[in-house]
Amino acid sequence: MDIKKAVITAAGKSQRTLPLQSLVDRDGVNKTALAIIIEEVLRAGIEQIAIVIAPGDEAAFRVAAGTHAANLTFIEQKKPLGYAHALSRTATFCGKDPFLLLVGDHLYLSHTGKGCAQQLVERARAEKCAISAVQSTHESQLPYYGAVGGQLVDSTHRLYLVDTVLEKPTPTEAEQKIDVPGLRAGYYLCFFGMHVLTPTVHRLLDKMLDEATGRENTVHLRAVLALLADHERYLAAELDGRRYDFGVKYGLLTAQLALALDGCDRDEVLRGLVELMATKQSADKK
Repeated sequence: MDIKKAVITAAGKSQRTLPLQSLVDRDGVNKTALAIIIEEVLRAGIEQIAIVIAPGDEAAFRVAAGTHAANLTFIEQKKPLGYAHALSRTATFCGKDPFLLLVGDHLYLSHTGKGCAQQLVERARAEKCAISAVQSTHESQLPYYGAVGGQLVDSTHRLYLVDTVLEKPTPTEAEQKIDVPGLRAGYYLCFFGMHVLTPTVHRLLDKMLDEATGRENTVHLRAVLALLADHERYLAAELDGRRYDFGVKYGLLTAQLALALDGCDRDEVLRGLVELMATKQSADKK
């Protein structure tokens, strides 16, 4: 399975400005979150990248992409009808090819020499099927992520055959409906914000949207992925890395700290944190 295309969604009302935020990367260079995400994709050997944006945002995204802008395709989502609808807008761009899908409000920090997207793309090529990246996540975070259940089929590469997909389940619902042998109690495999998907996804999505005419925003990607598991082999993979959702409270701060503590300025940042904590502790004693 040759994967040469990628889609980044960034049209959501609460998401559209997040990729434009500036951070300092692991090399100590100021970059936008969008530029860091694009570089993650390029490291995976992807040649074509489309970004789904809201109307009127292209100029700002071109600036944020910097030198990468010339090689991007921008696709407008005319109406704010949700993540699944945004993905449906990329059907022409993707055509009959498999593609890498990322969200515009997540950053990824690999624990190896390979980026998270590169790890996922390589596994998808080896397995020749759709595959979603997942991360063991405490049940307190379930309101923010979709979760999957399935059977471990490759312990070396931590691959699971997906049989259940739930949209932001409650802890009770997850406990009742999701089975993932081997995880710690209270933890579930939640989506990483990164998938390699096959053309089947667009076909299923188009059918669901046609049936939901007039209420397209009720169609969720998680429902499409659940249907995908019934149609073809669909895997989930735990990667050697972590996701950082900078769309949540303090998310951008956490993502910046993660980049800094894994980068060339680690010692300087640690000294600053120690000084900050000492100053706060001293002030609290007064």
